[in-house]
Amino acid sequence: MDAGNAVTTKLLTLLNVSATKIGKRKHLHDEFVPAEKLNKRKTTSFAAEVHFEKEKEDVSMEVDKEVAVPLATAEEEAKEEAEDVDMEEPASSNDLYENHFGVNPSSLSESSRTAVEGRSWSTSREKVGKLGSAIVSIPANSESSTSSAVSEVDILDNLKTSFTTRQAKQVKNQIELQNDILSTLATRKDLYITSTQLTTKRATREAIALHALNHVTKKRRRVLKNNERLTHAAKANPDAPPPEDVQDQGFTRPAVLILLPFRSSALDWFRAITSHTPNPTYQIENQSRFLSEYGLPAGVVDKLVTAEPGTYPPDHVDTFKGNVDDNFRVGIKMTRKTVKMFADFYGCDIIIASPLGLRRSIEKEKNADYLTSIEVLVIDQMDALTMQNWEHVKFVMSYMNKLPKESHDTDFSRIKPWYLDGHAAFLRQSILLSAYETAETRSLYNNSLKNVAGKIRTEKTWQPIEVPAGIDQTFVHFDCTNAVDEPEKRFHHFTTQLLPSILKSAVLSTNTIIFVPSSFDFIRVHNYFRKSAGVTFTVLSEYSTNQDISRARQAFFKGQKAFLLVSERFHFYKRYKIRGSRNIVFYGPPDHPQYFTEFLSFPFLDEGVEAADVSCRVLFSKYDRMRLERIVGTQGAIELIKSS
Repeated sequence: MDAGNAVTTKLLTLLNVSATKIGKRKHLHDEFVPAEKLNKRKTTSFAAEVHFEKEKEDVSMEVDKEVAVPLATAEEEAKEEAEDVDMEEPASSNDLYENHFGVNPSSLSESSRTAVEGRSWSTSREKVGKLGSAIVSIPANSESSTSSAVSEVDILDNLKTSFTTRQAKQVKNQIELQNDILSTLATRKDLYITSTQLTTKRATREAIALHALNHVTKKRRRVLKNNERLTHAAKANPDAPPPEDVQDQGFTRPAVLILLPFRSSALDWFRAITSHTPNPTYQIENQSRFLSEYGLPAGVVDKLVTAEPGTYPPDHVDTFKGNVDDNFRVGIKMTRKTVKMFADFYGCDIIIASPLGLRRSIEKEKNADYLTSIEVLVIDQMDALTMQNWEHVKFVMSYMNKLPKESHDTDFSRIKPWYLDGHAAFLRQSILLSAYETAETRSLYNNSLKNVAGKIRTEKTWQPIEVPAGIDQTFVHFDCTNAVDEPEKRFHHFTTQLLPSILKSAVLSTNTIIFVPSSFDFIRVHNYFRKSAGVTFTVLSEYSTNQDISRARQAFFKGQKAFLLVSERFHFYKRYKIRGSRNIVFYGPPDHPQYFTEFLSFPFLDEGVEAADVSCRVLFSKYDRMRLERIVGTQGAIELIKSS
């Protein structure tokens, strides 16, 4: 018995599954009651006799007051689903969805799995339309995988028609970008866009939302079509065994997970998803509740949006506008004519959540079975997630596509074989979006994405960032041959060489900001200054209260404190302009390149300051290459590291 069959046998034995006759089969969309529901709301279900086994509905869902038509009853929804089956496009051997997520995926083989597990990839560089240059990686020695980064757009006709109509109102560049994204995602390869732009975020989000909605619709249609086949087969010959080619499900229903940093981000994705449901009769259940919980409270004015242009940087406004609570999770159930918000996790198709929200849920429920069958994973605004707590992202990833702890009334005869074999992670398509790359995001791409169809990472050639002319900039290199030792080496060089040289100078040892990117390094540097006699300093960190911030800024501006320690997370959340600085010391290059320009412009907030009065020191090692290239340009970073 091979390993895959052993896993299957063990799983079926543990869950004591027995279903042989069509009348005894329990489908994934039957009503079930988890040990403790994530959405603490009482539900009542109705059953209706139809020509195929239908989904039972939660009838206690709050009715959206803005919806003029009554919410669908269970019988009406069953009829709606039956119509959905009837309009299904004919099956094709070239169906890209079936080729990757069907019963026998063409790319899933022992050799491809072995190559992925061994991190053995064949790579090539390819131009992917408006996405630019990209590194395409496929499992080494894989015969079934294609190295191409694009394919024909694979969107259902009813979704494609309305999308094309809306595209006609957009500019050419955005239309081309969306089409390039859709054709890339149609290959079912993972996609990591490493430098999303503010001007294209909405277009990118809508294209990916369409791909996710298309995936959910195709999966649901296949399940409903097979439900109909099973019912007809049982009626035609009750004693005959059921058809064998009906494996069409995972362990649980949720197929798409979208991880986001803030509730405002969830609101943006909600609008992107519902933008693809333009039918005027379309119902969005619980829309008022969702807008209330994920938007700003009534009467609250968003100062970022109403401020004079230029008061806050555009990227800061885009990130922090609206509700910035970072603890949330919501299930969305999609039917042909209805979007049901706040659906139970085990009865929904799409989960939108923050890493913190999911982690708290998993730790409270001690169960994450709703993540076992995720087939499309989207992580947006990864740059913002790194500024929160990246451990939450890693925690959620550790629970993805594992074998379930409970059966959840699943009909195991309907589960795709590769789920039972524990191979779901090898077929999950991951879509990563970030304004820039960090070591954490690259590590996730390298180590957590195991798609045997391959993966694509976009590249960007950075140009030097603009800074005020005439400032004395010095890039200070320290040698380090091991990434593990890098924090220790950096701290040693800073405390034994860079800082002592600064303290020896009467000019450099006053009006000096020390910017520290890492929170761990910030704590270490802060403790060092606390123990250093004769050095006056104050701090600005993400934990500083408004009173602490006001006091620290005043003391530094008036010269009462010679040094001001600033963490990158503080600047990420507050983006304050700091007066009184003349010398800027970067303990490491900032992740966000704009911060470099901003800190070098702060001295000029004071009158009479010349560029010759301002100095800048940047401590770096070869492991800072991604940060450096966003400041001095890709070529400049290579030259800096080589010359050092």
